[in-house]
Amino acid sequence: MSIDRKKTFPPEEVMAHLAAELPHWRYEDGWIKRTYKTNSWKGTLMVINTVGHLAEVAWHHPDITASYAWVEVRLQSHDAKGITVRDLALAKKIEEVVQWQPGAAEDSPLEGTPQHDLRFSYIKYD
Repeated sequence: MSIDRKKTFPPEEVMAHLAAELPHWRYEDGWIKRTYKTNSWKGTLMVINTVGHLAEVAWHHPDITASYAWVEVRLQSHDAKGITVRDLALAKKIEEVVQWQPGAAEDSPLEGTPQHDLRFSYIKYD
């Protein structure tokens, strides 16, 4: 069974999917959007680079707006003129990577960045 990558979903299905799978994402004006809060410009650049890398390897490119302490990611399949499975899949991968906290996992050998010291805390986790 092949996936129709250009099939768009109606807004109700998009919103239901976001509520179930990506609760920090929202549907507005034909886009799915997520704002990540950061602790500094360095954190903002790290989010932008992470999203950029994931988008490039997925060959699907978001719109990004950024400021000192936040990044907004907007996804829509321009060629399909709506939200497709590609948008939802990329949003999920972005969320997994940007929100990853290895130090929060009990059995992780990776300690994660110190959250009590803003010099090392890049993302404001939800």
